[in-house]
Amino acid sequence: MSHLRAVPGGPTGPRDPSMPPPRSGSASSVRVEAPGKVNLFLSAGAPGPDGYHPLITVFQAVRLIETVTARRQSARDHGAVTLTLEEPDADVPTDASNLAVRAAALLAETTGVSEGVDLLLRKRVPVAGGMAGGSADAAATLVACNALWGTNLSLPELSALAADLGADVPFPLTGATAVGSGRGDLVTPIMTRGSYHWVFALAQEGLSTPAVFRRFDQLVGAGAAGSGGGPAVRDVPEALTAALRAGDARALAASLHNDLQTAALDLRPELARVIAVAEKAGALRAIVSGSGPTIAALVEDPGSAQRVSRALTASGLVADVLRADAPVAGARVVG
Repeated sequence: MSHLRAVPGGPTGPRDPSMPPPRSGSASSVRVEAPGKVNLFLSAGAPGPDGYHPLITVFQAVRLIETVTARRQSARDHGAVTLTLEEPDADVPTDASNLAVRAAALLAETTGVSEGVDLLLRKRVPVAGGMAGGSADAAATLVACNALWGTNLSLPELSALAADLGADVPFPLTGATAVGSGRGDLVTPIMTRGSYHWVFALAQEGLSTPAVFRRFDQLVGAGAAGSGGGPAVRDVPEALTAALRAGDARALAASLHNDLQTAALDLRPELARVIAVAEKAGALRAIVSGSGPTIAALVEDPGSAQRVSRALTASGLVADVLRADAPVAGARVVG
């Protein structure tokens, strides 16, 4: 288990065994939904001494929903964390390498819970598509187990644990639209108006996030970690936040930006053709989502979404096409 950071107002690590354990929840199962995301803006700086790239990004939660059901175990399974996929997928591990399993284990260790949990996962966010599906799973698991076990951590406390799991994990806890800073894990909600319509073109195979960042460093001339070479991270442009406040999809389209897009297109040149097809079919703008390879096309209305979806499907360039509106709420207990 990695080193646990201090949780604001809460425990700083494994609970003292001499202390009584936290009160257990009364439910036999808890179901939580959490959204995937699209990056409206992403600026990356040169890697620091820790090897991480400083980021300024604007996340928007989209209605592609991951669902985690946390179920209380029988006494004979005491202490184990298990994960089952509702729809088996060879690309999704079910062992301790899965972020959802790690999230449950981290919450248990931090709060002193010895009880195990059985997790059932239904995925709707593309796997390895740059839309933080695994992060949504981890966020949903934190909320579900927090309720199941009655550990009663606050949202800031859960967010601190989420940041230990990965830079993209805190955002699905809050959802809506927010600025991410630091490594993307420091999340600040921003005001938006209206609803936005997205079409997502899924690639035939995933694209490694570390590989995209390595290519980004090569293309922009970023030096070795901590050497001081390479680009500085840029602030969110006022034009983008003004477009969100006004609910103006056309103005938002003009402000979409992703520093990683050039690297992703360099590694996968065919993605440029997907962008061209979407924009020719009427998308206001199409960009690489996060580190890719998913292409996110912002459209004006549901009718435009249908036309763009048909064109992308007919192109033969994509594995699948999804449509979703945004923004939506963050992780929440349902049912």
